Amino acid sequence: MTSDLDDLPECRPADLVADLLATLRTAAQRRGRMMLGLTGAPGAGKSWLARHLVREVERAEGAGSAAYVPMDGFHLSNPQLDRLGLRARKGSPPSFDALGYAALLHRLAGDRFHDIYVPDFDRDLDEPVAARHLVTPAARLIVTEGNYLAADGPGWSQARALLQEVWYLEVPDEVRADRLIRRHLAGGRDGGAARAWVDSNDQPNGEYVKLSRARCTRVIRMAAELPPASTGSSVP
Repeated sequence: MTSDLDDLPECRPADLVADLLATLRTAAQRRGRMMLGLTGAPGAGKSWLARHLVREVERAEGAGSAAYVPMDGFHLSNPQLDRLGLRARKGSPPSFDALGYAALLHRLAGDRFHDIYVPDFDRDLDEPVAARHLVTPAARLIVTEGNYLAADGPGWSQARALLQEVWYLEVPDEVRADRLIRRHLAGGRDGGAARAWVDSNDQPNGEYVKLSRARCTRVIRMAAELPPASTGSSVP
């Protein structure tokens, strides 16, 4: 991590909520939805923060005013990964339907008249699941999160162009590794297998994600410890 990142102060979730509400209210005169992306290396806490932001915006602005859209719903299924020889690289860029994700964001940005169903990834099933989340016409804010929101490549570039803001969550590698090992232990791997998966897959993916930092609108240094509800398998 470079010295300028070391100098970043840690951000409190409450401050990020306040910043987001101020931006959302300033943009209230504008037609269309605000599209915010959260990215960062695996284990940075993206899904926890995304859900927290949606919950707090809804608390302030009303139910349905914000919606959660996880990139992980566009994981390829295990049979497709097997067909492509990518099971051992699950979570890497080619293991996602990037163009499908970009197409969903395009629809979310332009369709304010229909309910839109959003897929997710189920860690218990270890598979994507359809229509877990719902975006209603009332949603003024979309918070989407995932590793590759600012990546440079087919599908990812189209997705990035649809996001007015992309926040990069900066967390020390050792903190992320600890979170990831705990995630994999909770998912049924033993200690050796959990460490091997982090070393061979999660960390290389993280190094690739770091290359996209410069394409984000804001770098946020997250606290090493998240609230208890965010621990375990829910911290991506």
